Amino acid sequence: MSSKTITFIGAGNMASSLIGGLVADGYAPKKIVASDPDSGKLADLSARFGIQSATDNIDAVGRADVVVLAVKPQALERLCGDIRAAVQQRHPLVVSIAAGIREADLQAWLGGDITLVRSMPNTPAMLQAGATVLHAGASVSAAQRDLAESILRAVGLTRWVDDEALMDVVTALSGSGPAYFFLVMEALEAAAIANGLAADTARLLTIQTALGAARMAIESSDGPAALRQKVTSPGGTTERALSILEQGELRTLFEKAVTGACERSRELSEMLGNH
Repeated sequence: MSSKTITFIGAGNMASSLIGGLVADGYAPKKIVASDPDSGKLADLSARFGIQSATDNIDAVGRADVVVLAVKPQALERLCGDIRAAVQQRHPLVVSIAAGIREADLQAWLGGDITLVRSMPNTPAMLQAGATVLHAGASVSAAQRDLAESILRAVGLTRWVDDEALMDVVTALSGSGPAYFFLVMEALEAAAIANGLAADTARLLTIQTALGAARMAIESSDGPAALRQKVTSPGGTTERALSILEQGELRTLFEKAVTGACERSRELSEMLGNH
């Protein structure tokens, strides 16, 4: 893969994270190009990682084997119009990390017949702890799938879905999911403080408990239900707390929340696109 030139259009947080992950994995910095109108961002990336930079998107695409579209979804249609001719001439693999923009719209904006992978990373990717789901267009080869996956795997776990419609569910789960856990942590911290614990201690215990539970889930062959049962003694404190959460229909609330986020993802796709 390291012989391919990867151009990032957009030099924001996610692009910076992907570039950092690639370089840390041993990818040649001279084979990475970042293009952005903000010269300060480009100077920072060049200084930190030794990559190439460009202020002209068309020039940057002209050097690319892979183009990673890393701009805000609202700016993507205009950007695609600007680089359309260059993409049609160069025919790179295009990887979009823009949330909510469907492949049909990207194909239309870029002139059609594009080798395209759509991806949905989440914000923990900025710490190389992300979860990214990818969907490949019909013309993407096995080698190109591997190439796209290698780029996104630089910032965490990757999974593929065959049905693009599932990207809305992915957005609702892993895309929005960090905020759900932050809300749970916020509520636990507040509850501990209300029961007399010092604020700094409540915060540290909440964060470390969340981290420990996540590590147990990752490293165990058991699913969450089995792990929950293992730490719940009959008649104990955990059982009492879980009983109250179940009475409050916590599961139903999460189902409604994810469904609502999924529906909103579809609405935003319709608003941002044309197809």
